[in-house]
Amino acid sequence: MKRILVIFLVITGAYIGWNYFVDGSGVNFAKAEDAVKVTNQTENITFDISSVETMIVPEDRDDVRAELKGKGTVKVDKHGDDIEVAVQRKGFFWFNWFEMDKTTLTVYIPEDYEKNMEIELGSGEVVFKGHSIDSPMKLEKLAIDIGSGSMVLENLDVETYMHHSSSGDVEINSIAAGSGSFEVSSGSVNVQNYSGKLDADVSSGELDIQMDRLTDDVNLNVSSGNIELDLPDDADFTLNGKISSGDLSSDFPLDNKEENDNRLSGKHGSGKYEINADVSSGDIEIF
Repeated sequence: MKRILVIFLVITGAYIGWNYFVDGSGVNFAKAEDAVKVTNQTENITFDISSVETMIVPEDRDDVRAELKGKGTVKVDKHGDDIEVAVQRKGFFWFNWFEMDKTTLTVYIPEDYEKNMEIELGSGEVVFKGHSIDSPMKLEKLAIDIGSGSMVLENLDVETYMHHSSSGDVEINSIAAGSGSFEVSSGSVNVQNYSGKLDADVSSGELDIQMDRLTDDVNLNVSSGNIELDLPDDADFTLNGKISSGDLSSDFPLDNKEENDNRLSGKHGSGKYEINADVSSGDIEIF
């Protein structure tokens, strides 16, 4: 039995040594590049990335170009109207003490691309920023799916924003959306300077959203976890709150206020926009 274990360890050690020191993708950094031209027919750019630090950079160009530094390979493929950026990692990643490299991926995209984008993050980190608040990256649809890891989004203007977090931490700043939906089953999502219609469903974890302006209806649902909604003092809304368990609170003075164990409702300002809040467990705080 000991001989079998020794043979297994020798084979494993030899494989790791080859993979990390001989094939050029281990501690000695390798570099991989790939690119595909964006045309008028390109409808969607998708990212399937894990275990790397990724920067998505809009700039003046006509292609999607990916540069990977570190361990693994990157491929930019065209499938019909879609362009897909995918990273593959090699080696035994459960030997974390061998992971002395910091693999990074930089993806350059056309700054005037205005159609659809999907980012699927299994782990690792993604940073995606438009140039500035006054010059945001514009998209028809942005869909985010995070299994774990972290993400930073900034200076975006999208017609439809779709967000799903099953874990991880997300920081969003300066995003304008025609409509936005957040589904948080775990982890933390912090949103600053949001505007647009909002639908939020939290089954666990935490969602914090701050709005400089209230410009559309808001629907909040918590079955566990926590939602904090930070509104401007002059927001005009009608609150319709239902409580099965947990807590719903509002720091705003409300006209025609109705409050009991199962309901909180009332109007602030002109009452122009609807805020529908449903708490079956957990907490919703409006302030």
